[in-house]
Amino acid sequence: MAQNDTEQNSFGRRAARYANVTRKVSGVGAKFIGQKYLGLSIDNERHAQDLKNALGGLKGPIMKVAQILATVPGALPEEYMTELRQLQSEAPAMGWLFVKRRMKAELGNDWQSMFDDFSHDAVHAASLGQVHKAKKEGQDLACKLQYPDMESAVEADLRQLKFILKLYHQYDKAIDTSAVYQELSDRLREELDYDREAKNMALYALMLKQEKEVHVPTVWPELSTQRLITMDWLQGEKILTFVDSPLEQRNTIAMNMFRAWYVPFYHYGIIHGDPHLGNYSVAKDNNINLLDFGCIRIFPPDFVAGVLDLYTALRTDDRDRAVAAYESWGFENLTNEIIDILNVWANFVYAPIMEDKTRKMDETNSGDYGRAKAAEVHRLLRETGGVKPPREFVLMDRAALGLGSVFLHLQAEINWYRLFHELIENFDVKKLSHNQSNALSTVEIKK
Repeated sequence: MAQNDTEQNSFGRRAARYANVTRKVSGVGAKFIGQKYLGLSIDNERHAQDLKNALGGLKGPIMKVAQILATVPGALPEEYMTELRQLQSEAPAMGWLFVKRRMKAELGNDWQSMFDDFSHDAVHAASLGQVHKAKKEGQDLACKLQYPDMESAVEADLRQLKFILKLYHQYDKAIDTSAVYQELSDRLREELDYDREAKNMALYALMLKQEKEVHVPTVWPELSTQRLITMDWLQGEKILTFVDSPLEQRNTIAMNMFRAWYVPFYHYGIIHGDPHLGNYSVAKDNNINLLDFGCIRIFPPDFVAGVLDLYTALRTDDRDRAVAAYESWGFENLTNEIIDILNVWANFVYAPIMEDKTRKMDETNSGDYGRAKAAEVHRLLRETGGVKPPREFVLMDRAALGLGSVFLHLQAEINWYRLFHELIENFDVKKLSHNQSNALSTVEIKK
């Protein structure tokens, strides 16, 4: 893939972004510290609204991370999660003149001659870049173009996010978010590297080659750089289009989504960490198109084994096995109280696959019930002095909650227990480790 070095993470660009973020956030922080210093009660709801307004006005990467943070149970109280969930991940699209300059920087002066057609308007604009539809050799293409100076913006925003988390931790010590912050930082930096995302696509094509109901686009390397990725255009409809479709169709879509996410996890130890509604579509025959591969997590094989060990421990009420599973994930200094609290959340997440019966997801995993459980977990952790979640916990939990939301939208009625057990039948951690190593070496991805 071509490499472009004209954009650098300059001190001036980073300083400008840092100043802008600081201006937005400092007022919220000063107000919070003032209330704490004067011994005044903290109005969580009002403070959360102020923080959301500051972050929402900024757009860009800090907003993306805030949305992810809002899915970590107990990391923030319910008032904060409610406000952060309302942040929109859309950013203002670059105009045509700006797009032409960006494309010239990536592919050279004659870039337009490389395409038979290239849409002037973006078909999708997100927090880090935007997508244009193009055509070459009769093939419809999707060109994902990164906004300028994103590396500078990410580094500046991450510094301010760290400040926000430290500020909040002074008031509420239910969750030590230091490992969570590091995980989000690393994943966000990876999302800026479109060379890596192209390899992620090749990785998913390899892992899902037997899944005929899941489609992965093919990258066009000669039309791609570290900040531009060109791929096949996969035609499909948004999943919300199908919420009123016949039950059989909704069930098929849900089962295909389930396998799209969990075949890579349980067979290779790799998961797509962002089940955002814009990151997939439904093709004809109810197949699933996966569209975005920036947020991919590679797990140690023992972590995946721990996920299954915890499931077995909950089903058999084996407390020692549950403790061993949490420790294999990276939880430390576990007390009996902390174990009980973690089990509250684990029982909620695992509930759909605990019983061998056909059921809707919202029998135990409705949005309201989930928010109530997260609030309960937060309260209990705060009373017991808090816990430090391992970094691997973040995207695993986000994927589970994000897919649960999809299944809620579809109101699918499936025997989730059998679907899960078919997937993990004959699971072997050594085989997973072998599969993962071979797949990563094939597409030349480093852990």
